[in-house]
Amino acid sequence: MIRTLLLALLCLGLAGPARAGLNVFATLPEWGALARVIGGDAVRVFVATHARQDPHHIEARPSLIARARQADLVVANGAELEIGWLPAVLSAAGNRAIQPGLPGYFEAATQVALLEVPVRVDRADGDVHPAGNPHIGLDPRLLLTVGAALQARMAALDPAQAAVYDANWSAFRTRWQAAIDRWQARAAPLRGQAIVVHHTAYPYFTHWLGLTRAGTLEPKPGVAPGSAHLAALRDALAGQRVLAIVRPPYAPEGPGQWLAQQSNIPLLRLPISVEQSADETGLNAWFDGMIDHLLALRR
Repeated sequence: MIRTLLLALLCLGLAGPARAGLNVFATLPEWGALARVIGGDAVRVFVATHARQDPHHIEARPSLIARARQADLVVANGAELEIGWLPAVLSAAGNRAIQPGLPGYFEAATQVALLEVPVRVDRADGDVHPAGNPHIGLDPRLLLTVGAALQARMAALDPAQAAVYDANWSAFRTRWQAAIDRWQARAAPLRGQAIVVHHTAYPYFTHWLGLTRAGTLEPKPGVAPGSAHLAALRDALAGQRVLAIVRPPYAPEGPGQWLAQQSNIPLLRLPISVEQSADETGLNAWFDGMIDHLLALRR
């Protein structure tokens, strides 16, 4: 009986790693969702933030450090979006495999051409990202580019599951392209419509759908809007046809509310990341919801 038990434990030990797959630490919900789509049951994915948090300002909590210590792969946004907390998490984790420059560290932003690359970097200009605007997840077409690179990285790290990752990615790519085509057709009436944004978080979304930006509540990125700036913005918007004032969930509601009342422009809460489950269902609901809300305001 003892011999049988030892044999069973040995078999479990041998089988365990093959089933384990990758342990993924994703900084944003959209990248966690993409890792889950590619990995399926072969991966375990932890997402460090949620859509109601400002991804620039996250505390390097012990729980995040513990998760990073166990990770085989970090999927970061990059373009310095997480510069205020991710380096501290990775350093404290003491996990050499997931440090920048090694295969266990993946940055989504390095896979695409960034918008709003500054010609100069000066702290007087606010929280400017030297590499360009980091909020790439708001253009669903870029998820195809990032996903292809992520699938290749996951397959390289876990060759035993490479065929699974490839099959999952191929199937998702077809579904996602069909969804993009559907969204673009539905959102066609939005082309040329103007919006005011709280923070410069939406250029990839507006570029994709052909929206224009009529103004920004923040006078400079990351700088809270003051009364003089808001009054000047109200005056500048007078007589313009503006669809909405758009703010991310974590932004204070007060400045947008004031401008909405003063200018008779609707205030819309528009998430810059997946709000529901960080999976394919959540990804679809994210883009469906944003387009639905904007179409409901069209006039």
